[in-house]
Amino acid sequence: MVDAVVELWDGVRAVRDPAQCRARLMLAGRTLFAVYGYAHTSVKDLCAAAQVEVRDFQREFESREALLTDLYDEVAMAGMQASQAELSAKGMDTCPTEERVYRLFDAYVKAVTREPHAARVAFVEVLGVSPAMDEHLAMWRSVWTEFLSHEAERARGRGHAVDGDLAVVVKVLTRSVDELLAHHGRRPRQMPPRLLTSELTRLSMAMIGPAEPGSVGAVGSAE
Repeated sequence: MVDAVVELWDGVRAVRDPAQCRARLMLAGRTLFAVYGYAHTSVKDLCAAAQVEVRDFQREFESREALLTDLYDEVAMAGMQASQAELSAKGMDTCPTEERVYRLFDAYVKAVTREPHAARVAFVEVLGVSPAMDEHLAMWRSVWTEFLSHEAERARGRGHAVDGDLAVVVKVLTRSVDELLAHHGRRPRQMPPRLLTSELTRLSMAMIGPAEPGSVGAVGSAE
């Protein structure tokens, strides 16, 4: 199927502008990896779709996996930046914990699912590629573990029990986020972002536990 797409270009036309070349290759990778799969897309396929020469690809990326890594980082960074921006949004410091969790996940989910092909590449096509990719994903997971640990500690300070070992709770939650988004990426008809946000909020609050009545983390309370 990839060959059919390649033939449509009727030959490769070189792009000399490095910035334009990279942008075209990123778009080609995002599209072909999502539609045909990373394992079934060659450098030749990418270059034909991007209308660049193989030497142009080699100038921009060390390998297909390097392109895949950059595509993942693009999505991961968008999600992190959206969540961090929401932290400073109006009312975040005084709203009940459940509302705060919902707003953080809402910002994250909207950012990482905005482009369906990008979401599939970031949460499905990167899985099981290589030990190096697994290590890269683990690095990003540690970043999110730190972010969520801070939020869990904050919830505990606002009257939530946070049953069990906090580190274990956060690791389970981080894995749950990855699994749910991978499931989302595999579906032919992807779920609306609000449903993903609601499910992630439900999972988080189940792990955090309810706040004691009258505490600042309880619904209807304020700091």
